[in-house]
Amino acid sequence: MDYTIDELIAVCIAHQIRDGEIVAQGMATPLVAAGYVLAKCTHAPNLRFASAIGQGICQNWSPIGLARAEELWLGHALMSIGFVSVAADALPQLHPAEFFRPAQVDAAGNFNNVAMGKDYTNPRLRLPGTAGIPDVTVYSDEIYLYVPRHSRVIFVERLDYLSGLGHHPARRRGAGARYLISDLGQFDWADGRMRLTTYHRGVTIQQIQAKTGFELAVAPDVHETPPPTAEELHLLRDVIDPLGVRRLETLGGAARRDLLRDILEKEGVL
Repeated sequence: MDYTIDELIAVCIAHQIRDGEIVAQGMATPLVAAGYVLAKCTHAPNLRFASAIGQGICQNWSPIGLARAEELWLGHALMSIGFVSVAADALPQLHPAEFFRPAQVDAAGNFNNVAMGKDYTNPRLRLPGTAGIPDVTVYSDEIYLYVPRHSRVIFVERLDYLSGLGHHPARRRGAGARYLISDLGQFDWADGRMRLTTYHRGVTIQQIQAKTGFELAVAPDVHETPPPTAEELHLLRDVIDPLGVRRLETLGGAARRDLLRDILEKEGVL
Protein backbone atom coordinates (compact mmCIF):
# COMPACT_ATOMS: atom_id res chain seq x y z
CA MET A 1 0.00 0.00 0.00
CA ASP A 2 1.34 3.43 -0.95
CA TYR A 3 1.79 6.16 1.65
CA THR A 4 2.70 9.84 1.98
CA ILE A 5 5.56 11.39 3.92
CA ASP A 6 3.28 12.83 6.59
CA GLU A 7 1.92 9.33 7.23
CA LEU A 8 5.43 7.89 7.48
CA ILE A 9 6.50 10.61 9.95
CA ALA A 10 3.41 10.05 12.12
CA VAL A 11 4.02 6.29 12.14
CA CYS A 12 7.69 6.75 13.06
CA ILE A 13 6.67 9.06 15.91
CA ALA A 14 4.19 6.44 17.13
CA HIS A 15 6.89 3.77 17.14
CA GLN A 16 8.94 5.81 19.63
CA ILE A 17 6.15 5.71 22.21
CA ARG A 18 6.04 3.10 24.96
CA ASP A 19 2.89 1.77 26.59
CA GLY A 20 2.09 3.24 29.99
CA GLU A 21 4.09 6.45 29.64
CA ILE A 22 2.94 10.06 29.53
CA VAL A 23 3.56 12.13 26.41
CA ALA A 24 3.44 15.92 26.17
CA GLN A 25 2.29 17.95 23.18
CA GLY A 26 2.98 21.60 22.46
CA MET A 27 1.23 24.07 20.18
CA ALA A 28 0.35 23.53 16.51
CA THR A 29 1.91 20.07 16.16
CA PRO A 30 -0.73 17.87 14.46
CA LEU A 31 1.87 15.39 13.19
CA VAL A 32 2.84 14.70 16.79
CA ALA A 33 -0.78 14.41 17.87
CA ALA A 34 -1.44 11.93 15.06
CA GLY A 35 1.56 9.86 16.10
CA TYR A 36 0.55 9.86 19.76
CA VAL A 37 -3.02 8.80 19.05
CA LEU A 38 -1.80 6.14 16.62
CA ALA A 39 0.37 4.69 19.37
CA LYS A 40 -2.65 4.76 21.70
CA CYS A 41 -4.75 2.89 19.12
CA THR A 42 -2.11 0.22 18.49
CA HIS A 43 0.65 -0.82 20.88
CA ALA A 44 0.23 1.71 23.73
CA PRO A 45 -3.38 1.53 25.02
CA ASN A 46 -2.34 2.85 28.45
CA LEU A 47 -0.81 6.04 27.04
CA ARG A 48 -1.73 9.33 28.72
CA PHE A 49 -1.41 12.81 27.24
CA ALA A 50 -0.25 16.10 28.76
CA SER A 51 -1.13 19.13 26.69
CA ALA A 52 -0.01 22.75 26.44
CA ILE A 53 -3.20 23.44 24.47
CA GLY A 54 -5.59 22.14 27.09
CA GLN A 55 -3.16 22.62 30.00
CA GLY A 56 -4.25 19.28 31.41
CA ILE A 57 -3.78 15.53 31.37
CA CYS A 58 -6.09 13.04 29.67
CA GLN A 59 -6.19 9.41 28.62
CA ASN A 60 -8.88 9.53 25.90
CA TRP A 61 -8.78 11.30 22.55
CA SER A 62 -10.80 12.83 19.70
CA PRO A 63 -10.12 12.91 15.95
CA ILE A 64 -7.73 15.71 15.06
CA GLY A 65 -9.25 19.01 13.97
CA LEU A 66 -8.17 22.54 13.18
CA ALA A 67 -10.91 24.95 14.26
CA ARG A 68 -11.78 22.46 17.02
CA ALA A 69 -8.24 21.45 17.98
CA GLU A 70 -9.01 21.80 21.67
CA GLU A 71 -11.53 18.95 21.50
CA LEU A 72 -8.62 16.54 21.46
CA TRP A 73 -7.79 17.63 25.00
CA LEU A 74 -10.38 19.77 26.74
CA GLY A 75 -13.22 17.30 26.36
CA HIS A 76 -11.25 14.48 27.96
CA ALA A 77 -9.12 16.13 30.65
CA LEU A 78 -8.69 14.20 33.89
CA MET A 79 -7.36 17.37 35.45
CA SER A 80 -6.52 20.89 34.28
CA ILE A 81 -3.72 23.11 35.56
CA GLY A 82 -2.07 26.32 34.39
CA PHE A 83 0.80 26.38 31.91
CA VAL A 84 3.39 27.55 34.45
CA SER A 85 2.42 24.75 36.83
CA VAL A 86 2.59 22.24 33.98
CA ALA A 87 6.11 23.30 32.91
CA ALA A 88 7.61 24.00 36.33
CA ASP A 89 5.83 21.54 38.63
CA ALA A 90 3.99 18.70 36.90
CA LEU A 91 6.28 17.78 33.99
CA PRO A 92 9.51 17.48 36.06
CA GLN A 93 7.69 14.94 38.24
CA LEU A 94 5.88 13.06 35.45
CA HIS A 95 8.92 12.77 33.10
CA PRO A 96 6.89 12.72 29.86
CA ALA A 97 8.27 12.12 26.41
CA GLU A 98 7.91 15.16 24.17
CA PHE A 99 8.49 15.93 20.48
CA PHE A 100 9.75 19.43 19.65
CA ARG A 101 9.96 20.98 16.17
CA PRO A 102 13.20 23.01 15.94
CA ALA A 103 13.68 25.91 13.57
CA GLN A 104 17.44 25.27 13.80
CA VAL A 105 19.24 22.24 15.20
CA ASP A 106 22.96 21.48 15.40
CA ALA A 107 24.93 18.24 15.41
CA ALA A 108 24.70 17.97 19.21
CA GLY A 109 20.90 18.30 19.23
CA ASN A 110 20.82 21.83 20.62
CA PHE A 111 18.03 23.79 18.96
CA ASN A 112 16.62 27.25 18.37
CA ASN A 113 13.02 28.48 18.31
CA VAL A 114 13.75 32.14 19.14
CA ALA A 115 14.83 33.94 15.96
CA MET A 116 17.06 33.72 12.90
CA GLY A 117 19.66 36.42 12.38
CA LYS A 118 22.42 37.75 14.60
CA ASP A 119 20.68 40.99 15.58
CA TYR A 120 18.09 39.99 18.18
CA THR A 121 16.34 43.37 18.06
CA ASN A 122 16.02 43.19 14.27
CA PRO A 123 16.18 39.50 13.28
CA ARG A 124 15.86 38.10 9.80
CA LEU A 125 12.95 35.98 11.06
CA ARG A 126 11.19 36.08 14.42
CA LEU A 127 10.19 32.54 15.43
CA PRO A 128 7.19 31.44 17.56
CA GLY A 129 9.21 31.46 20.79
CA THR A 130 10.36 28.98 23.38
CA ALA A 131 7.28 28.41 25.59
CA GLY A 132 8.47 25.76 28.08
CA ILE A 133 11.36 24.45 25.96
CA PRO A 134 14.20 25.96 28.07
CA ASP A 135 12.53 24.64 31.23
CA VAL A 136 11.97 21.09 29.99
CA THR A 137 15.11 20.37 27.98
CA VAL A 138 17.56 21.10 30.81
CA TYR A 139 16.38 18.10 32.84
CA SER A 140 14.43 15.75 30.54
CA ASP A 141 15.64 12.31 29.47
CA GLU A 142 12.86 12.07 26.88
CA ILE A 143 13.58 14.77 24.29
CA TYR A 144 12.55 13.91 20.72
CA LEU A 145 12.68 16.15 17.65
CA TYR A 146 10.93 16.21 14.28
CA VAL A 147 11.55 18.25 11.13
CA PRO A 148 8.89 17.95 8.40
CA ARG A 149 11.09 19.60 5.74
CA HIS A 150 14.79 18.75 6.03
CA SER A 151 17.17 21.50 4.80
CA ARG A 152 20.49 23.20 5.50
CA VAL A 153 18.53 26.18 6.85
CA ILE A 154 17.38 23.99 9.75
CA PHE A 155 20.35 21.63 10.21
CA VAL A 156 23.14 24.11 10.92
CA GLU A 157 26.73 24.07 12.15
CA ARG A 158 26.01 26.86 14.64
CA LEU A 159 22.71 28.10 16.08
CA ASP A 160 21.75 31.76 16.00
CA TYR A 161 20.22 31.35 19.49
CA LEU A 162 20.00 28.46 21.94
CA SER A 163 16.57 27.68 23.38
CA GLY A 164 16.57 23.87 23.63
CA LEU A 165 19.48 22.10 25.33
CA GLY A 166 20.92 19.07 23.57
CA HIS A 167 24.18 17.23 24.25
CA HIS A 168 25.75 20.42 25.55
CA PRO A 169 28.83 20.73 27.79
CA ALA A 170 26.76 22.81 30.24
CA ARG A 171 24.24 20.00 30.80
CA ARG A 172 24.07 18.76 34.40
CA ARG A 173 20.87 16.71 34.23
CA GLY A 174 18.93 14.85 31.57
CA ALA A 175 20.16 13.12 28.46
CA GLY A 176 19.78 15.51 25.53
CA ALA A 177 17.91 14.64 22.34
CA ARG A 178 17.36 10.92 21.82
CA TYR A 179 15.80 10.80 18.35
CA LEU A 180 14.88 12.89 15.31
CA ILE A 181 12.58 12.14 12.40
CA SER A 182 12.57 14.24 9.22
CA ASP A 183 11.07 13.82 5.78
CA LEU A 184 14.37 12.24 4.70
CA GLY A 185 15.30 9.81 7.49
CA GLN A 186 15.59 8.90 11.16
CA PHE A 187 18.48 9.88 13.43
CA ASP A 188 19.84 9.30 16.92
CA TRP A 189 22.67 10.81 18.97
CA ALA A 190 25.23 8.05 19.45
CA ASP A 191 28.20 9.50 21.35
CA GLY A 192 26.37 12.85 21.49
CA ARG A 193 26.48 13.53 17.73
CA MET A 194 23.62 13.27 15.28
CA ARG A 195 23.70 9.94 13.43
CA LEU A 196 21.62 8.67 10.51
CA THR A 197 19.94 5.34 11.35
CA THR A 198 17.43 4.94 8.48
CA TYR A 199 16.76 6.70 5.17
CA HIS A 200 13.26 6.93 3.72
CA ARG A 201 12.15 5.27 0.49
CA GLY A 202 13.65 6.95 -2.57
CA VAL A 203 16.23 8.93 -0.56
CA THR A 204 19.99 8.33 -0.55
CA ILE A 205 22.51 8.96 2.21
CA GLN A 206 24.27 11.41 -0.10
CA GLN A 207 21.07 13.43 -0.57
CA ILE A 208 20.56 13.63 3.19
CA GLN A 209 24.13 14.80 3.74
CA ALA A 210 23.74 17.44 1.01
CA LYS A 211 20.74 18.89 2.85
CA THR A 212 22.50 18.90 6.24
CA GLY A 213 24.80 21.77 7.22
CA PHE A 214 27.25 19.62 9.20
CA GLU A 215 28.94 16.24 8.78
CA LEU A 216 26.56 13.42 9.65
CA ALA A 217 27.59 10.24 11.38
CA VAL A 218 26.08 7.12 9.81
CA ALA A 219 25.10 4.01 11.75
CA PRO A 220 26.88 0.83 10.62
CA ASP A 221 23.52 -0.90 10.13
CA VAL A 222 21.82 2.05 8.39
CA HIS A 223 18.90 0.84 6.26
CA GLU A 224 15.66 1.93 4.60
CA THR A 225 12.87 3.04 6.94
CA PRO A 226 10.21 0.31 7.23
CA PRO A 227 6.92 1.35 5.59
CA PRO A 228 3.66 1.86 7.50
CA THR A 229 1.36 -1.12 7.76
CA ALA A 230 -2.08 -1.21 6.16
CA GLU A 231 -3.68 -1.01 9.62
CA GLU A 232 -1.62 2.05 10.58
CA LEU A 233 -2.61 3.82 7.37
CA HIS A 234 -6.28 2.96 7.89
CA LEU A 235 -6.22 4.37 11.41
CA LEU A 236 -4.51 7.60 10.33
CA ARG A 237 -6.67 8.21 7.27
CA ASP A 238 -10.08 7.08 8.45
CA VAL A 239 -10.13 7.25 12.26
CA ILE A 240 -7.50 9.56 13.78
CA ASP A 241 -7.13 12.33 11.18
CA PRO A 242 -9.67 11.99 8.35
CA LEU A 243 -9.37 15.73 7.58
CA GLY A 244 -5.62 15.40 6.92
CA VAL A 245 -4.63 18.13 9.41
CA ARG A 246 -1.24 16.43 9.88
CA ARG A 247 -0.37 17.30 6.25
CA LEU A 248 -0.24 21.03 7.07
CA GLU A 249 3.22 20.59 8.61
CA THR A 250 4.74 19.15 5.43
CA LEU A 251 3.27 21.66 2.97
CA GLY A 252 4.05 25.28 2.14
CA GLY A 253 2.72 28.10 0.00
CA ALA A 254 -0.42 27.59 -2.08
CA ALA A 255 -0.71 23.88 -1.26
CA ARG A 256 -0.85 24.63 2.46
CA ARG A 257 -3.34 27.47 1.94
CA ASP A 258 -5.63 25.26 -0.13
CA LEU A 259 -5.54 22.47 2.46
CA LEU A 260 -6.32 24.94 5.24
CA ARG A 261 -9.36 26.16 3.36
CA ASP A 262 -10.50 22.62 2.61
CA ILE A 263 -10.24 21.57 6.27
CA LEU A 264 -12.11 24.65 7.51
CA GLU A 265 -14.86 24.12 4.93
CA LYS A 266 -15.29 20.51 6.06
CA GLU A 267 -15.44 21.69 9.68
CA GLY A 268 -18.17 24.16 8.72
CA VAL A 269 -16.19 27.27 9.59
CA LEU A 270 -16.05 28.74 6.06
